[in-house]
Order: sequence, then C-alpha cells, then structure tokens
Amino acid sequence: MNDLNAAAEDAIVVAGLEKRFGAFTAVDRISFSVRRGEIFGFLGSNGSGKSTTIRMLCGILTPTAGGAKVAGYDIVTEAEEVKHAIGYMSQKFSLYEDLTPLENLRFYLGVYSVPEQQWDERRQWVLDMTRLQDVRNRPTRELPPGWRQRLALGCALLHRPRILFLDEPTSGVDPITRRHFWSFIGQLAGEGITVFVTTHYMDEARHCGRIVMISEGRIVAQGSSDEIIRAACPDRPEADLNDAFVALMSRRTGAA
Repeated sequence: MNDLNAAAEDAIVVAGLEKRFGAFTAVDRISFSVRRGEIFGFLGSNGSGKSTTIRMLCGILTPTAGGAKVAGYDIVTEAEEVKHAIGYMSQKFSLYEDLTPLENLRFYLGVYSVPEQQWDERRQWVLDMTRLQDVRNRPTRELPPGWRQRLALGCALLHRPRILFLDEPTSGVDPITRRHFWSFIGQLAGEGITVFVTTHYMDEARHCGRIVMISEGRIVAQGSSDEIIRAACPDRPEADLNDAFVALMSRRTGAA
C-alpha cells in the first residue's frame, strides 16, 4: 500500500506509518488496512510497537512519518474528528475507581459530548449490555477485574462509535472472563462495529478475521491465521499460531 486512498470497505488505512523516540524507532514504516465490520488482530510480544501504533491511530500520538486514515479522517490533520468517531479502551484500566459504574458512565457521557436527552437510554443500554445493573452503585474498586474490564468497554461504547480500539483488553483476567469478553466482541462485530484489537495471546487470534504480526516495530506477517501458519510452518501440518510466531521471530533474529 502506497497511499491513503481508502476503498469503500476500509475503516482504517495505514501507509508507511513510523514513530521514533529520539534514536529509537518504535514503529517502522508499516502499512495495512482494516475492513469495515471485521475483527482485526494486531499481534506481537510486549514492546513490539502495538500500543504505540494504536495510540497513533487514535490520534493520541503524532507520527514521525507516514500516515493513516481512521473512519475517513486523517490522524494528523483531523485528530479530533478521529477521537469522536472511535471508542478506545486502553491497556491500563483508566476509569475512576472511587466512582460507581453509574458515575463513571455519567462522566464519560460528558467526555464524549453525548446529548443530555440520550443519557438515560445510553446508561441503561451499557449496564444491560455489560450485565452490571446489580452493581451500578458499588464503588468500581470493589468490582472483580473482569467486571471492571466490562465497564471500561461499556464506557468506550457510550457514544456508539463506528470503530472500537482495544489495547490488550484481556490482559490480567482469567481464561473464563477472556472467553466471555471475546464472545461479546463477536456480538459487536456482528452489529457492524469494526474492532481493532491488540494482544500478545496467540490463541485469541482465532477470533480475528485477519491478523497483522509485528516485531520490533515491523510487520512480519499478515493475513488470516491459517495463511500465516501455512506460510511460516509449511512442513508442519500440526502447527498453530504460537508455532508460526516463534518461527517468524527466529527468522527475524537469525536464531536457529
């Protein structure tokens, strides 16, 4: 991909995106696209450049070079428009733990400039969707980690965004909660929301239609899970995505 001319089905277009911090290159001229309504996986180990990329796409960080369009908006010249078109759930829990779920929702309704006449409907929709009605008046700090994650996701959806960015959304939660979380993400995609998710859990990639694998700021593979596995491990029919990732990393570092 050489330019930012999005096809009609593209929700995100990235072209030559780069981010440097001094002499360190965190993201190194990456290019890819994400289709509308798909679950798109951005995979890599910790420190690979995943979070830096997602923060640029959300209009939080300014690229050093290259560019991207998100929901049709340029991430540099139209960063505010990008922020209103997307929902973003950061890797670190970012809600106010001293507030109740209901109070957190009220705060983010204001942050997203949702019209006041829609507040009651949006609050009820999120509480029902996240199954947090019964604990809506409890301090958020008292909720189990998985419930706090559901609340954070609900806050990111309050303004009905077209694109949802999830940065390591299941980090630190138990396997059962992870399974339920991904089931819910699938429901959102079924409603036409584009979901861009970063993770270092290779088993979660089976939920994604397409994947980009990144290492040391560079893309090392992209395609469906099966395509990546076949390309990385052509002589191993039993291989999974973990095996493919190890093989790709070994080639990149020159390891045996």
